[in-house]
Amino acid sequence: MEFDDLLKKINSHHQSQLPFVVYMFPESETLLGSFQEDDITYTTQEFERGGFVFSPFAQEKILLIPNDKSIQVSIPWKRLQVESFLMKTKTRDSEERHYLQLVQKALEKIRVNNIPKIVTSRKVELPLSSLDFSVLATRLFSLYPKAFRYLWFHPDSGLWMGATPEVLLKVKKKEFSTMALAGTQRHVQGKEPKWTPKEILEQQWVTDDISERLQKMTSIVKVSKTKNHVAGSLVHLRTDFNGIFTKSGNQLGATVKNLHPTPAVCGLPRNMAYDFITREEGYDREFYTGYLGPLDSTQNTLDLYVNLRCMKVTEQNYSLYVGGGVTVDSVPAMEWEETQNKLQTMLQVIGPTLSQ
Repeated sequence: MEFDDLLKKINSHHQSQLPFVVYMFPESETLLGSFQEDDITYTTQEFERGGFVFSPFAQEKILLIPNDKSIQVSIPWKRLQVESFLMKTKTRDSEERHYLQLVQKALEKIRVNNIPKIVTSRKVELPLSSLDFSVLATRLFSLYPKAFRYLWFHPDSGLWMGATPEVLLKVKKKEFSTMALAGTQRHVQGKEPKWTPKEILEQQWVTDDISERLQKMTSIVKVSKTKNHVAGSLVHLRTDFNGIFTKSGNQLGATVKNLHPTPAVCGLPRNMAYDFITREEGYDREFYTGYLGPLDSTQNTLDLYVNLRCMKVTEQNYSLYVGGGVTVDSVPAMEWEETQNKLQTMLQVIGPTLSQ
């Protein structure tokens, strides 16, 4: 199968309203796909069936494209040179004002309750001129070779695309790996980022929380030194975890539920931050800050990524999702600017298809 054949299959499945996913692992040269052959909605909670999962932030209904109900495809992918440019969006004053107020509410909650962190987010809607899978897929899979890139469709979720830098959990037999990713700055080629105390502390909170959760399920956990992680036009702080599960701790579904949502997408403590998000953000995150990826329950393996730098696509609009961690040292205007920077990842993908 060639790329043109894959595009025909994507268009055919989308028109027929049949579930499918096309994706690439970081640094991979292979495009993978799973095209469901029936229109039944499959879900999972315990990850007892092999396939590709797509979970919303709330984990209420985890969608599954089962391997045994799908056609699997694999084609070589040669990264194409596509134009990259700085995109600017027209922002209504009301959007900025609403987000600044949300961050201020989060700051008040943090100070009154003496809690470490709340992750706030927002949705940006932009009109598209036409839905062109050829342009979108070519740009998505070419622009971000270090990210997990995907194109997903399901009648129950709609069409989603993304290029995420963050691993939620990788498992192979009893071995696992994950990461803590926090702090965001614009990446400048050849320039070492200078991290603020606020960003360093935020990263440490995420690292400590993940480490504590893993300790309950594992016999060995190795924690790396924190390093810089470049993701497109952004750079983050990253700490890696590797280890081995105990006999009682290698159940895939239970492990994922223990980790998600991480402090990087929700906050600390988890319950208080989650309650603030659902009450105050004013919109449904849907699958943004959820997770996705393939799993093979018979082999006890999975590769799950946090659904960041993503968007939902309809026939009329793109909905881009961005957010950031608010701590006691946050400045609302700087939090707004961080979300503006994060918009660039998906803006680079959709730029040529935006309505003028």
